[in-house]
Amino acid sequence: MRALRLRSTLALALALTGVAACGSGSSGGNTGGSSGGPGAAGAGGGSGGTSTAGTGGTSGEAGTTGAGATAGSSAAGAAGDGSGGTGTGAGGTGAGGSGGSAGSASPGGRGGATGTAGSAGGRGGATGTAGSAGGRGGTGVAGTGVVGGSGGQTSCPGEAYDPASPPQTLTLSGSLGAHDPAALVVGNTIYLFATGLTAKTSTNLTSWQNATSPLNPRPAWVADKVPGATNLWAPDVSYFGGTYHLYYAASTFGSNKSCIGHATRAALDTGTWLDEGSTICSNMGSNDDWNAIDPNVIVDEAGTPWLAFGSFWGGLKMIQLDPATGARAGTTVYAIAARAQNAGALEAPWVFERCGFYYLFSSWDSCCGDPYDYNIRVGRSATVTGPYVDRSGVALMKGGGTLVVAGDATWIAPGHNAVITYGNKTYNVYHALTARGMTATLRVSELAWSDDGWPVSGGP
Repeated sequence: MRALRLRSTLALALALTGVAACGSGSSGGNTGGSSGGPGAAGAGGGSGGTSTAGTGGTSGEAGTTGAGATAGSSAAGAAGDGSGGTGTGAGGTGAGGSGGSAGSASPGGRGGATGTAGSAGGRGGATGTAGSAGGRGGTGVAGTGVVGGSGGQTSCPGEAYDPASPPQTLTLSGSLGAHDPAALVVGNTIYLFATGLTAKTSTNLTSWQNATSPLNPRPAWVADKVPGATNLWAPDVSYFGGTYHLYYAASTFGSNKSCIGHATRAALDTGTWLDEGSTICSNMGSNDDWNAIDPNVIVDEAGTPWLAFGSFWGGLKMIQLDPATGARAGTTVYAIAARAQNAGALEAPWVFERCGFYYLFSSWDSCCGDPYDYNIRVGRSATVTGPYVDRSGVALMKGGGTLVVAGDATWIAPGHNAVITYGNKTYNVYHALTARGMTATLRVSELAWSDDGWPVSGGP
């Protein structure tokens, strides 16, 4: 009953303000780093007398996956043990560069020196494999490796928390009306979507412009499955399988008869969204104590996408997605967070991977009615499906959650956040209500990380 009363208050607030808002909850999407060209491979060795060591190259522009340097081969010669050339190479974003390939040995020769391993590039790059040596021969001149660029997002993005210089909230301008924001970084552009399927872009995080709203008109399946759903809530934008994915919620206030829809697009700066229908629904021919709204996609280290969602009722859930299509894969529904207090007021999951942990952010309490005490909490896990615990070690399935952001006298009810990486710094993107007009407004704060790996956000 409390949930229903909150939704009724929210409906009134929306009617007064004209701002789209979450009903039972809402969510966001994931981010990625930008990247540049790969590192070039080292050249092979020649033949001759004594081998001379090669020199490593200089750093290049940021790159996508770069190959490691190839070890030089040594041809057969009259005398002396020649060695294969050494070269170094680094990968860019993604899986990182591969190491030097094996140097070939000429007939009759014995192995020379070992090629230098390619080092890792951007996010979670693997160390390259050592190149093997060349053959017995004369003079072999080592190849020169050119080190690739630094790539995009590293595995531990963000700055260390400094209490003498705590994270700040950015000063924003432009179009700032947004409820339940989700954002994705592509190159230097931030693409943001919000409840009502509104859209915005920015190229600096501070100045925001309106963009074309996706899925207008509303997909026909929504009226068939969720009668009365006149608005689409809490979208999430992500990229995997070579495609951009937009997940969104269709529901009505105070109800957990809901669906999460799905649309795809080849590029975010051109073309149109193709709606793929519903991905998962609650209480559609079933009896579910959870709510299929507030979607958020996280792609794990193995490249598998997962969809987190949920609002009130039985808490936050997660399902696996097909990495090629974005459709649901399998039938298992994982429970990742729950709360018995305050009628189970917990919603809007956002999962962010950093330094070997998955951080589950969520929003607690009332977003849109008295006492307007919405706030952002966090827990973490070494595996994407949990178990998640907060900083004190309390399981999120047992009501745990470390406070990240709460309101003040100027900005109230901050919540429904997205965490993004931009320029290898991390930022907290969320909405808050103006104390006077009760208008849902976009907020962006710096997000730093403590020595023991917990987020510290500016705000509200």
